[in-house]
Amino acid sequence: MPVFTRFSRPPQPGTPGAEAETERDAREESEPVPAEADAPAPRSRLARLRAWRTRHTRAARALRLTTTVLAAVLVLGALLLPNTLPAVEPDRFARIPAEAVIGAVVMLVLPRRPRLVAAVLYGLGLTALTTVNLLDMGFNEYLGRGFNAALDWDLLPDAQAYVEDTLGGGVATAAAVGAVVLVLLVAAVMVAATIRLAGVLSRHRVRATKGALLAGTVWVTCAALGLTLFGGPIASERGAGALRVHAQRTVQSLRDEAAFAREAKADTFGNTPPGQLLPDLRGKDVIFTFIESYGRSAIEDPIMAPGVGRTLDRSTESLAKSGFHARSGWLTSATYGGSSWLGHSTTMSGLWIDNQRRYRTVTAGDHLTLTKAFRKTGAWDTVGVMPGVQKGWPEEKWYGLDKLYDAFDLGYRGPKFSWSTMPDQYALEAFQRRVHGKKRDKPLMSFVILTSSHQPWAPLPKMVGWDELGDGSVFDAVQKAGKKASDVITDTTRSRQEYGKSIQYSVTSLTQWLERYGTDDTVLVFLGDHQPMARVSGNRASRDVPVSIVAKDPEVLDKVADWNWTEGLQPDRDAPVWKMSAFRDRFLKAYGSTPHASGG
Repeated sequence: MPVFTRFSRPPQPGTPGAEAETERDAREESEPVPAEADAPAPRSRLARLRAWRTRHTRAARALRLTTTVLAAVLVLGALLLPNTLPAVEPDRFARIPAEAVIGAVVMLVLPRRPRLVAAVLYGLGLTALTTVNLLDMGFNEYLGRGFNAALDWDLLPDAQAYVEDTLGGGVATAAAVGAVVLVLLVAAVMVAATIRLAGVLSRHRVRATKGALLAGTVWVTCAALGLTLFGGPIASERGAGALRVHAQRTVQSLRDEAAFAREAKADTFGNTPPGQLLPDLRGKDVIFTFIESYGRSAIEDPIMAPGVGRTLDRSTESLAKSGFHARSGWLTSATYGGSSWLGHSTTMSGLWIDNQRRYRTVTAGDHLTLTKAFRKTGAWDTVGVMPGVQKGWPEEKWYGLDKLYDAFDLGYRGPKFSWSTMPDQYALEAFQRRVHGKKRDKPLMSFVILTSSHQPWAPLPKMVGWDELGDGSVFDAVQKAGKKASDVITDTTRSRQEYGKSIQYSVTSLTQWLERYGTDDTVLVFLGDHQPMARVSGNRASRDVPVSIVAKDPEVLDKVADWNWTEGLQPDRDAPVWKMSAFRDRFLKAYGSTPHASGG
C-alpha cells in the first residue's frame, strides 16, 4: 500500500515485543486449519471462517484483496472529497494525501491494541470530514456558502420544515431518518476500512515501511517543487485543510458574536426625538413589501429575464397611467438562497445581519428598526402582514408592529401552493379588506412579506379576477392543474423557468393591487430579500436584489433624486448598488430625520 504509508523503519530484531507481534500476526494469517475429517466441527465464527479460507484458498485471497482495495478507495476518497458538487470530478482524486501517509506511519509504529484504537479514531475522523463536506455541498448548492458548525445547526429544523411543506411530512421524516442512518453507515464503513488497512500494514511491515518511505518522499518532492496534475497539486492536504477551515470558521464566528453585540448597541438614530423622525412622510400610507427570492438574476439571467423584464416594463406603464411613478436601484443582501428573515432584519435595522446568531442578538435588544421609527413618532399605526408565519413570532415587538396578521388571520380557505400558505394576490386583497381599506385616525405603515415566489416554485398560482378571490377557494383548480414540486426542484432549467414565472406573478399581484387601491398618499417600497438558490441564480452570482420606491406625490421621489436610481421598476445594470444595511439610514435621512446617536 505505497499510497497509504510514510517514513518508518521495520522493527529491529532486538526490539521488545516486535518479533513476537510479527510472528503472531503471520501465524494468524497463514496457520493451516485441520480438515473437517481430522478436526472437530468449528464452534466459533472465527473458526468457521478459517475453515472456509482453508477449503477455498483462491476465493479467500481474492476476497481479502478486494476488501483491502475497497477500504483503501474509501479512505482515499474521503480524504480527497471536494466540498462542492461541481468540483466532484475524477481528476480531483488523482492526488497523494498527506493524511494517508501520516496515518500509515502511525499504524506501523503502534503496538496491536493502541493501533486498533488509533484506527477507530481515524475512521471517526474520516466520518466527520465526510459529513462536513456533504453539508458544505448542500449549503453551497442552496445558500451559496459553506456550512458553519457554530451557526447553522439551528437551520436544520427549518430545512426539515421546508421539506415537509414542500414534499410532505412522510418525505421529511424519511429524509431526517435517512440522514441519521447515512451518518451512522458512513461511520461504520470508515471505521471498518481503517481497521482493515491497519491490519494489512501490520502484517506486511517491511513492504509497508518501504512504501511509506517512497510515498513520503514523493509527497515532499511534489510539495517542494509545486508539481501539479490536472490543474491541482499532486501533494494534497485536502482533509486537514477542510477541517482547519471549519475550525477557523467556528472560532471567527464566536469572536464575531461578541463584536456584533457591541455594534448593535450603537445606533445613529437611537436617541432621535419622535418629532424629528420621518417628518417629510407625515400623512402618507407607507408600505414596505418584500418579494421572496426576488434577486438580480430574475432581471439579468437569459432564461428568466425576458419574461420578468416584460412584466416590469408593462407594470411601469400601467402604474404611470394611474399616476404612479417609480425609482429603482440595487441592494446587496446579507443572505443568499434562503434565510429570508436575515434580509428583512438587515434592511429594517441598518445592521449587517448575515447569520442566525446575529439575528438572535439584535432581536433580543432594542435597536431602532425602520418600522419601529414610524411607530415611535406616534403619527402612524403599524401593522405586519406575514402569510408565511404559522407559529408564534416574538420578533413582532422588535419590529415595532401594533398588530400582526399571520397565515391564520387572513381568512384564507384555499389550497397551499407548496411552501406558500396562500397566493400573493389573495394576501394583498385580504390586507386591503382587513387593514388598508378601513378608516382610521392615523395613516398606516405596513410591513408586508409576499411568499408565492418561494422555492420550489411549483405549483404556482395564477392571477384571477380581483372580485373573484372570495375566501381563496377559487385557487383549488389552479393548484390541482399546477406542476409537481418534485418534478421542478430536481430540474435546473425548469426551476429557472418556474422561478421567473413566480416573480412575474408576485410583481403583477403587487402592482395591480397598487393600481386598484393606491391613493395620492400611498408610498410603496418593495424589494427582494435575497437571490434564489445557487442552482437557479448561477454559480458566483451576486447577492444583489432590486429595490423600488413608488408614489404619486412627486415630492416623495424628489427626496431621493440624489440617489441616482433608475426611473421605472427595472433598475439599470449600472444603477447604484448599496449594502442592504445602508438602506435604513439613507431612507431616514432622505425623509427629514435628524441623527441623534445612542450607545457605542
